[in-house]
Amino acid sequence: MTAIKSISSTIEQVSNIATTIASAVEQQGNATSEIARNVQQTAASTQAVGENIQGVTQAANDTGAAASQVLSSSGELSKQAEMLTVEMGKFLDQVRAA
Repeated sequence: MTAIKSISSTIEQVSNIATTIASAVEQQGNATSEIARNVQQTAASTQAVGENIQGVTQAANDTGAAASQVLSSSGELSKQAEMLTVEMGKFLDQVRAA
């Protein structure tokens, strides 16, 4: 009978070890799933940041183009002001001469 008890005890120990291993495998599977979710969330966040950077880049380009247009318009306005000053001077000279 001692041999049967010894075998039964060994089977029980093997069963306990198998249960412990199965539990550890399940925990590792859960941890792996959590890591995969975190990686997926990080990828989505990275994509959103990239899209935001594109938006900022486009806004900066648009602002640069608008600033260039304002500079060009102010240069043209300055030329027109100079021409108006000259024409006003001529007009005043004609009025004084009359």
